[in-house]
Amino acid sequence: MPDVDAFTRPWWTAAAEGRLLLRRCGACGRAHHYPREFCPHCWSEDVAWEPATGRAVLYTWSVVHRNDLPPFGGRVPYVAAVVDLAEGPRMMTELVDCPAEALRVGMPLEVAFRRETEEVTVPVFRPAGE
Repeated sequence: MPDVDAFTRPWWTAAAEGRLLLRRCGACGRAHHYPREFCPHCWSEDVAWEPATGRAVLYTWSVVHRNDLPPFGGRVPYVAAVVDLAEGPRMMTELVDCPAEALRVGMPLEVAFRRETEEVTVPVFRPAGE
C-alpha cells in the first residue's frame, strides 16, 4: 500500500470521495501525473491541484497472471494498464469490468474507485458508459 503523506493527502482524500485530481503548472500550463511538487516539463514550482474529468483512452495493457505481493496475489489475473487521461498525462492503473479479449488500443475509459483500506482508495478504469 502507498504511504499517504502531507503532500499526497489531497490526492488520496479526493480519491476516497470519488474524484480524480491532477497537478497543473501555472508557468507552462501542462498537467502531469504522478503528483509532484514541481512541473516535470519546465521545472516550475508553480503547480496546483485541479480536478480531472476521469475520462481516458487505453494506451497499452498487460494481463498479470502471477504476482506474489499483497494484495495483488488474490486478484490474478488482472489487467495492468497505461491510460492517456483526457487532460494529457499518462497514468498507470488497473482495468476492471472488461474481459481482456475485449480490450483495444484507444478504447474510451472512465475512472472508478476501489477502496483498499480505511486510508487508501485507488482509481481504476473501466470501459466508458459501463
